[in-house]
Amino acid sequence: MGTAVTGSGKTLAFLIPVIEHLYLNKWSRTDGVCAIVISPTRELAYQIFETLKRIGRYHDFSAGLIIGGKNLKFERSRMDQCNILICTPGRLLQHMDENPLFNATTIEMLVLDEADRCLDMGFEETINAIVEHFPTDRQTLLFSATQTNSVKDIARLNLLDPIFIGEKSKSEYIIPELLQQNYLVMELEDKITMLWSFIKNHLKQKIIVFFTSCKQVKYVFEIFCKLRPGTSLLALYGTLHQDRRIAIYNDFTRKSNVVLFATDIASRGLDFPTVNWVVQMDCPEDAVQYIHRAGRTARNKARGESLLVLTPSEEQGMIKELEDKNIHIKKIHIDPKKLFSPRLKIEAALAQNTELKASAQRAFVSYIKSIFLMKNKQIFNVFKLNLENYAKSLGLIVTPRVRFLERLLKKKGSETEIVNESNDFVHEDSDNDDDFLKVKRVDHDLGNNLDDITLELPKKNKILTKAAAAKKAIRKKIAPNEKMNFDDDGNVIIDNIKQLHSEIPEEYENKDGGINIEIAKKVISQEDKYDKERFRQLVKQRHKLQKEKLKKHTDENLQSNSAESESEDDVDLSWLPDPDKIYDSNGKADETEMSLSDDNDSEEPSSKKVKFTSKLTLNDAESIAAHLLANTV
Repeated sequence: MGTAVTGSGKTLAFLIPVIEHLYLNKWSRTDGVCAIVISPTRELAYQIFETLKRIGRYHDFSAGLIIGGKNLKFERSRMDQCNILICTPGRLLQHMDENPLFNATTIEMLVLDEADRCLDMGFEETINAIVEHFPTDRQTLLFSATQTNSVKDIARLNLLDPIFIGEKSKSEYIIPELLQQNYLVMELEDKITMLWSFIKNHLKQKIIVFFTSCKQVKYVFEIFCKLRPGTSLLALYGTLHQDRRIAIYNDFTRKSNVVLFATDIASRGLDFPTVNWVVQMDCPEDAVQYIHRAGRTARNKARGESLLVLTPSEEQGMIKELEDKNIHIKKIHIDPKKLFSPRLKIEAALAQNTELKASAQRAFVSYIKSIFLMKNKQIFNVFKLNLENYAKSLGLIVTPRVRFLERLLKKKGSETEIVNESNDFVHEDSDNDDDFLKVKRVDHDLGNNLDDITLELPKKNKILTKAAAAKKAIRKKIAPNEKMNFDDDGNVIIDNIKQLHSEIPEEYENKDGGINIEIAKKVISQEDKYDKERFRQLVKQRHKLQKEKLKKHTDENLQSNSAESESEDDVDLSWLPDPDKIYDSNGKADETEMSLSDDNDSEEPSSKKVKFTSKLTLNDAESIAAHLLANTV
């Protein structure tokens, strides 16, 4: 079990013995896996793998990087050919459970980097399951800047006679000697202004800024990119895709003037060269987390500075905990003249971008939740924070709702007496009414009582199926509702589909004792007779309607055809000559046309005589003449 200050070369301290063990035992690719190195984070595993490639390039050993976010099938097909595995706990356990090519019986060395983090509550079940697959006859190496000495943890790993290597003092040399530690105290709503001003005054330096949650990192990175401080900005947090995380890690390692916003995934073991500043915008959970965050600078006997930003409610408890670990930190003050508030620009950016506004709301809620879930309530008290001003500092006009706090306050308010009932009424004739004006304090010791309350996760409502609802109603002996339809006269409309017609089904339905298959078959056979008869009636009715429609259609066709025939018989005979007139050989009429009126038979004037001017053929004229002669005779 090795303990050393951050940045002192612990990675080489376990990689060199691993390579030496494989070299002395003449381990080859066909011999299987000999050593496994477990890291709590993917970035740290990637860094260890890159270091192993540099120092083991002259050996024939094979090594593999097994982390989440990579191709599982590619890893599965090559695990049996690797001698050294660099992995994270979750992906290693997945291969142990699912990959038939993985054989753990050949393992001779197990290395836990950042062992205290690997053995804590976050990885407890995973590490326990992994250790069960390993043979007991092996060498186990534990390395960390804050090593665990718990007997329980040692027993979990089956360690016999462990040897502790490192400094004798538990905390004297944990922090690098050349690391300058400072802290400042300011209100929560001034943190964004302080961070913006700090970056503007350190544009030519390499800075890591730590936040508590991923959503905070994402929002601050997005809004600062909109504001353009004049230096490169990067963000590293857990919800990013693994390839993107590795690219950001390499980019930050390569650049010299850059700011990295990160969560605690970057606080463990990562070796970033020449980091000038580490700024902890949110108070760390404990002194161990502070040590690992601050240890990203002043590595390998280089100089570095660490700045811890605390709120007034966090100062006393956090400084006391650091002093208990023999960590001495200096308080500094910021010159107000060098502060530049970007609040107006942030509000304008949020007004134009709804997605950015939603990101700010998520960052607000995630910070409140992280503070509420902290274990040390003497340091972290969410009820001492000015949430309204903090929301405004993020650019939000309206403070987002924090539902779990609302439920908690509502529950607490229902348990305390708000106003004494006797104070609701004051008598007019009372001389001594001092007691009536004294209202009982409703929020007395509210903060102290809420500290011990744990957050209750919302219970998932179980989906209630129709079958379960029916069983529940039967158990409670609840009669099911019946739906009845009435006609205009008030008579009940009987639904033949749902109506039982025979006696056997009615008896079976009213009978208790569960389902009887034989009787149910008889019921079905009886009801089928009525169903078939009803079906035949429906078919007959449908056929009758079809016949009526067909007959109606046929009658309409006959009427239309008769109308067309009558119209064809009406021939236009207006061109024929008038039989009452006499025509000459040229086809001209000689006699005057006589017309009879209803009153008298007077002769019409000559002006009203109508002449037939149409020309007749010779044959027509002869036929007309013959007709006239026949009439005269």
